[in-house]
Amino acid sequence: MALPNGAPSLRPGEVEIIRGAPAAGVLLLCDHASNAIPAELKALGLPAQQLERHIAYDIGAAEMTRAMAAALGAPAVLSNFSRLLIDPNRGRDDPTLVMRISDGALVPGNARIDEAGIAERIARYYAPYDAAIDAAIEAALAAGHPPAIVSLHSFTPFWKGVPRPWHAGVLWDREGRLAQALIAALQGEGDLIVGDNEPYNGGLPGDTIDRHATRRGLLDALIEIRQDLIGEPHAARAWGLRLARLLPDSLAIAREM
Repeated sequence: MALPNGAPSLRPGEVEIIRGAPAAGVLLLCDHASNAIPAELKALGLPAQQLERHIAYDIGAAEMTRAMAAALGAPAVLSNFSRLLIDPNRGRDDPTLVMRISDGALVPGNARIDEAGIAERIARYYAPYDAAIDAAIEAALAAGHPPAIVSLHSFTPFWKGVPRPWHAGVLWDREGRLAQALIAALQGEGDLIVGDNEPYNGGLPGDTIDRHATRRGLLDALIEIRQDLIGEPHAARAWGLRLARLLPDSLAIAREM
């Protein structure tokens, strides 16, 4: 059964897996696809409006990822739990793995979490998502198609009251061949302000790209789209199609570098 926005009906912690052809040469990831929190955790003590903010998930990123996967015929792996439970885009030893305060919001359900509680969340949410990514990569490698890893995120239009000018940002670490090709492709559209390692720096030890792409020597890029541009499902899908149009040539360029 599918929900109206195209998301499958999953319990929090179950991984959303989109099947695709290994020959597509890419695996799409969406680390912060959902704001789902299991009922027994009582929204971590937060009011409902806080769960609609960026602190709970990357607004628009899931719909964008699904549209991009469909257009490319590519596999994708999406989380199905809120980043407030545990952030899969962090290393297990990262102090921000479970946030007690996020962008000014106190998270009561995380305030007194201990090591055992964090370990339980790793086992229930983080590890299954990690394993699904590993399985998708290994399947592509076994088929003879080493996949580029493209992780899709979104960022807020303002930060601490300051507007962010970028429409999109591409993050990278180390050699950044695919990221640079994508930056050039986005700039070539003529209507976009594109951030090069903006609004964040792409070098984060232990993050999803580091764990799954860098350590295997795979091409990678992390794409950030401003949330006001993809807040509505139709707009998120349009951006997914736009990125799907630009990615194949960018991959070809990166592989020739």
